[in-house]
Amino acid sequence: MAGARGKTRLGFPFWFAASILRPLMMIFTKRDWSGTDNLHVDSGIVLAANHLSWVDPIVISHVTWDNGRPPRFLAKDALFKVPVVGAIMRSTEQIPVVRGTRDAATAVEAAVSAAQRGECVVVYPEGTITKDPDLWPMAAKTGAAHIALSARVPLIPMAHWGAQRVMGPYRKELKLLPRKTMHVIVGPPIALDDLYDAPLDAETLRVATERLMAAIHELLQQIRKEHP
Repeated sequence: MAGARGKTRLGFPFWFAASILRPLMMIFTKRDWSGTDNLHVDSGIVLAANHLSWVDPIVISHVTWDNGRPPRFLAKDALFKVPVVGAIMRSTEQIPVVRGTRDAATAVEAAVSAAQRGECVVVYPEGTITKDPDLWPMAAKTGAAHIALSARVPLIPMAHWGAQRVMGPYRKELKLLPRKTMHVIVGPPIALDDLYDAPLDAETLRVATERLMAAIHELLQQIRKEHP
């Protein structure tokens, strides 16, 4: 991949994973990306995207890496136990989330620290692959807003479409050919200035999350050229 922007210091496992995955993406997928200049900010960011497929993290990683923002995903702890995948995630210091436990709060703290260090923290606001029959985003959790407000870094929406054609939601399949186009739009940061000094309570997080999801919906409508 093109290389890393910012102050993130990457170990060998990160570079090794990128050196394998990026060539595969270049061979088996086509790119239709726009708005990636929104990733080029001189600070940490929280990048929030819709979730279509288990292939999503590779698509998002391709976009962020090629724009100099190595990704730090918040991901279900179960993924860290999957052979090969788990080893890659652990070695590249992705952040495990154990739901319903104190460790979930620890994951948020780790994400806030990463964002404050200048890293690109990637969050799926829905928390899981969408179960909507038409693949529109579902109701969101407030984690992305919580991290961005706590770290005081830009909260950037992303919408993508195409990963589900490589691997459908919750399916164990891999349809690499014919080559699929990965459509991606990165939006401008969500306006949060009016919330920075507000109490970090449920209402503040609800408002920020509603703004975020409205932006993701709008970007996805632009890609799909249809309305939910």
